[in-house]
Amino acid sequence: MAFHSSHSNILCFSAFLLLFGAAFAQLSSDYYSSTCPKALSTIKTAVQNAVAKEHRMGASLLRLHFHDCFVNGCDASVLLNDTSSLTGEKTAAPNVGSLRGFDVIDTIKSQMETLCPGVVSCADILAVAARDSVVVLGGPSWSALLGRRDSTTASFTAANSDLPSPTMDLKDLLASFSNKGFTEKEAVALSGGHSIGQARCVVFRDRIYNETNINTTFATSLKSNCPSTGGDENLAPLDASTNVIFDNGYFKDLVNKKGLLHSDQQLFNGGSTDSQVTTYSTNSSAFASDFASAMLKMGNLSPLTGTSGQIRTDCKKIN
Repeated sequence: MAFHSSHSNILCFSAFLLLFGAAFAQLSSDYYSSTCPKALSTIKTAVQNAVAKEHRMGASLLRLHFHDCFVNGCDASVLLNDTSSLTGEKTAAPNVGSLRGFDVIDTIKSQMETLCPGVVSCADILAVAARDSVVVLGGPSWSALLGRRDSTTASFTAANSDLPSPTMDLKDLLASFSNKGFTEKEAVALSGGHSIGQARCVVFRDRIYNETNINTTFATSLKSNCPSTGGDENLAPLDASTNVIFDNGYFKDLVNKKGLLHSDQQLFNGGSTDSQVTTYSTNSSAFASDFASAMLKMGNLSPLTGTSGQIRTDCKKIN
């Protein structure tokens, strides 16, 4: 993770902080109440069906929203396919081979276009689907603010530079969140999204074979499904105890040195975030509340509103 400390970037970040309040005001919880009153209930049903079919999909939809918002704001740029004139974000290192759920978003979008053509943005679908996924898996709800529009561009470069990596140490991990305006506490709360979902052997192999700040029984149990060579795509749950329930089990794992990813365990490894992890491991309501607040804030990262962007009729391509 490179620090973007050039003068122009500092100015951009200042401008973003100034705009943050304005962006909050531009989005609203009842945005579709008159233009597409059945939008939210339809999305909720679609998410419930998708998660019932495959529990992991809830985590995948949450991650799609996160990977969208951290790259040039919550503008559905992550959904764009590559074309001759545009290199999308799907093939960037943090996304290729691991981002999923695109088919669920496409299904929801086609339902929206039948209900109220040209009204509901792909960016808003991502935000609502992420929230509904957390709720259906037992996590907290929040009032998703809506009214985002969709980008007409994507950034392969920003996707490679701005998303936190599973190999990051605490300093770089916190910097990647700080660059988007998040406090240390919010970074820890958002990391709790790893209460659900799974990771591929290729991203945790080095930890289970080479790191010492890991429970030995836990490491051994993972090695059978993640050999030292091969099996790159084999999966393991990010939360060893309750991976299909959104709860504070992830933080209990960290306290017990059972973080699956290097970046996860960095949050509880003798550093500045240890106390926050401890709090969340014993106080599930504090985590739920802080996660919901942080998600609300994340959903407001540089949204396109007003006449900016467009409402894509197909999330995969520009109109």
